[in-house]
Amino acid sequence: MLNKIKNRKQEGFTIIEVLIVLAIAGLIMLIVFLAVPALQRNSRNTEVKNEANRMATGINEFISNANGKNPSASASTTANSDAETIYKGATATRITKLTIQTGDVTNASDTPSGIAIAVTNGQCNGNIAKSGGTARQAALQYGLEGGQSACIQI
Repeated sequence: MLNKIKNRKQEGFTIIEVLIVLAIAGLIMLIVFLAVPALQRNSRNTEVKNEANRMATGINEFISNANGKNPSASASTTANSDAETIYKGATATRITKLTIQTGDVTNASDTPSGIAIAVTNGQCNGNIAKSGGTARQAALQYGLEGGQSACIQI
């Protein structure tokens, strides 16, 4: 009888082995759930950057076609305004509004996600658009998710 017990095979896993496997699976799931939102935010920010580049190209084309005249900084939002023309030409979906102004953007928080501000006769000072450029220069500041902003020199 004792020999039968000694010769019997042990089958299955112990409770400790099962708990270790579950703990490792839980850690992997936690890492995935933490990484996915950051990847999605980076993807959306990349789309915003691409749209801002298209708008910068549109502003540059506007300046070239208007013999060096910058887009108008009028507050008009009619279909005939320069900002509306540039915005529609850029076919933006992530940037919901383009504003053209002549003065400085005071700080990065002035451009929330999805908003772009073009400063005529402007230049980039870090991530902030400032006036003080030449007549053919402009700067485009746009907001990213996470409270960040970026600036493109045109």
